Formats: sequence, C-alpha cells, structure tokens
Amino acid sequence: MKILVIDDDDQMRKLLRQVMEWANYEVIEASNGREGVQQCRRQPPDLVITDLIMPEQEGLETIALFKKDYPQLKIIAISGGGRIGPEAYLPAAQELGADKVFSKPFDVRELAEAVKELLSHEK
Repeated sequence: MKILVIDDDDQMRKLLRQVMEWANYEVIEASNGREGVQQCRRQPPDLVITDLIMPEQEGLETIALFKKDYPQLKIIAISGGGRIGPEAYLPAAQELGADKVFSKPFDVRELAEAVKELLSHEK
C-alpha cells in the first residue's frame, strides 16, 4: 500500500514518513499540492495525507482535484490552520471529500489508526 504525503513543512513530512513506514506503508512525498498531483499521476497512491495551508497549490484545491480525477482515492487532511485556526479549514476539506481530518498537533497513533482503517476497506 502506497501513501502520498503532501506538506510544505519538511519536519512534518519527515514525521509522517517515519510513522507510515513504521506501519509498513510505502511513502512518496510532495512539498505542495501541485507537486502532489504530479506524483499521483506518476505513481497513484492508495491514500493521500495532505496539509491544507501550502504555497503553490493549497490543500483544498488539491483535494478537489483528486476527488474529480480519482474519486476512489482515500484522503486525510491535516491542518494547523494558519492565522485563523484549523476549525476554519477542516470542515471545508470534508465537504470536498476528505475521508478524515486532523488538527495539528495530532496524535500520530490516531493518524496511523485512521490510515489503517481507511485502507482496510480497499482490500
């Protein structure tokens, strides 16, 4: 199972990679939504974990594109919310089709559990 992690924060991407690899998933990374969409076209993942506030192409636009082009793709949105807080963005991510949402900082065990749960329906 392959997971695409999209986050402009290097430390967050590294943390997510470690957690997902520890849970035995293959991980591909992207530093923004545009790069994430390109990665997805090259090697389609089973699940995407995307930040919402990013330069180039933010997460809400990225989720909308993924849901249009890959309607079966599982998506987890994460957000620290920038200046206005995650509560402003996470509901919008769900409206656009994110399967789960997490507010930063989040419990990595809960995130790993959510990934496992979403991917268990794929088999």
